Amino acid sequence: MNKPLIRVSSISQAHKMRELPPPLHPLISIVETSELKSTPNISAVLDFYMISVKRNCDTLAYGQQKYDFDGGVMSFVAPNQIISGQEHEPDNKPTGWILLVHPDFFWGTPLAKKIKKYDYFGYAVNEALFLSEKEESIIHAIGENIKLECNSNIDKFSHDIIISHLETFLNYAERFYQRQFLTRRITNHQLLDRLEKLLNDYFNSDDLAQKGLPTVQYISDNLNISSKYLGSMLKQLTGLTTQQHIHEKLIDKAKEKLSLTDQSVSDIAYELGFEHLQSFSKLFKAKTKRSPLEFRDSFN
Repeated sequence: MNKPLIRVSSISQAHKMRELPPPLHPLISIVETSELKSTPNISAVLDFYMISVKRNCDTLAYGQQKYDFDGGVMSFVAPNQIISGQEHEPDNKPTGWILLVHPDFFWGTPLAKKIKKYDYFGYAVNEALFLSEKEESIIHAIGENIKLECNSNIDKFSHDIIISHLETFLNYAERFYQRQFLTRRITNHQLLDRLEKLLNDYFNSDDLAQKGLPTVQYISDNLNISSKYLGSMLKQLTGLTTQQHIHEKLIDKAKEKLSLTDQSVSDIAYELGFEHLQSFSKLFKAKTKRSPLEFRDSFN
């Protein structure tokens, strides 16, 4: 059976669902995972940001793969994203803490707009950030500062101080994500291999003529990874966007047909998913600086 989908509109409601005391501040809260008495078996849409910093997560999904990981790991959920609870064995619960922040807390601060630029809030929930011991200690230190302010008597300085800590926290997370793109090259290269196979299979099938070029969404769906994360990773590793990878494969296939067959350019364009010859010729010339016929003539 599918889990019931509910909307959690406030941090107070989230506390009540997890059998916690009411938050000291209605718009921000830090909760130790050891304080959680239950994990509801539901799917929920949050109206606020949720950042988890945990250890001992057992087998954890990361992008399209899974890893056994017992070190520090962070996950990020933005408003209107769906999350699902998972039950843990009583003696095998993750340790760490969860930060909840309502968007209203950012009103009137630079973070109100800046928070939308952090790509990791756009990733699928299972695309977590793995932390080294040094990175984990930095994150925990900032978290302790936020928790201290949240649990202290609120005064006119509290909001600005917490905002400052949050911005530092998010900037470090951004730095660590960029590091992860570089240090997980083996994993990323495995994904590049899967991307190459997916494109080869598509361009060698009847789908090309019947359905046209594959879309970025089609590629990301078949790789079980969000389109935004895939684009960021490809840009880091290859300097090309997902769409550019699709076009590169298209041009390679066009060159193969132009050089090895006697098919007309219009027939080749149709087989490559183009309704109009002009569109194919324009893209081919933009990518190769030669028209399809000029490219074919260079082999004669």
